Amino acid sequence: MSSEDSSWQDAFQCRQCGECCKGFGGTFVTEKDIQMIADFINCDTETFVKDYCQLSGGKYVLIQGTGGYCVFWDELCTIHPVKPRMCRAWPFIESVLADKKNWEIMAGTCPGICTDVPDRILEKLIKEELIKIDGA
Repeated sequence: MSSEDSSWQDAFQCRQCGECCKGFGGTFVTEKDIQMIADFINCDTETFVKDYCQLSGGKYVLIQGTGGYCVFWDELCTIHPVKPRMCRAWPFIESVLADKKNWEIMAGTCPGICTDVPDRILEKLIKEELIKIDGA
């Protein structure tokens, strides 16, 4: 990484505010996410899906708890060690690669997002983060 690129390591600094844990269309969970979370909370996957998920667009999403937050939000993420891929990736998500304006839109609710990151650096950071997450 060049020195210019490394100066953008602070493109996102999580403030643990929980804004990303609010509904906004739901947190999609993969089969792997479902299995990991079910194991973490000591239940079988069928019970987990029945008690903690709903269908949206043919995919499972985590249900919302109080105030529109994810059911696993309680001032902090209660499943942090096994949080879904979608949460691990935040805010370095595919929709920003499709349209860089999504980064600024997300920054409107996320105080940890730096909006003056050059597009080419942002694209590089997102791709690198997604590779790390998907390789894990």
